[in-house]
Amino acid sequence: MKYFVIGDEDTVLGFGLVGVKGFAVKNQTEAENSLKEALKDAEIGIIIITEKVAEWIRPQVDAYLFTYNFPLIVEIQDRGGRMAGKSGIHQMVNEAIGVKL
Repeated sequence: MKYFVIGDEDTVLGFGLVGVKGFAVKNQTEAENSLKEALKDAEIGIIIITEKVAEWIRPQVDAYLFTYNFPLIVEIQDRGGRMAGKSGIHQMVNEAIGVKL
C-alpha cells in the first residue's frame, strides 16, 4: 500500500522528503486531474489532500468518500494552518468516541 499527496508545492515537497509521491496543484483543474490519476493506481491506499485543495474539488472528494471504501482520503492543513470552521484532530476524535482527550 502506498501513500499519495495532493496539495500545494510546499506540502508535496515535504511529503516527498519522506518518500511519498504526489502532485503539486495550483488550480481546480489540476486538482481534479490529480485526484483522477491517483484513483487509477490500485496500489495507493491513502490519498492525503490539503484542505484548500479539497475545497476546490469538494463535490468529487465528497462523492468519492461517500461512495467508495478504498483508498482512504485524508484532509490535512497546509502550511497556512487549519481553515476556518474545520475541526482539529482532537475535536474529531472527541466527537467520534464521545470522550474528551
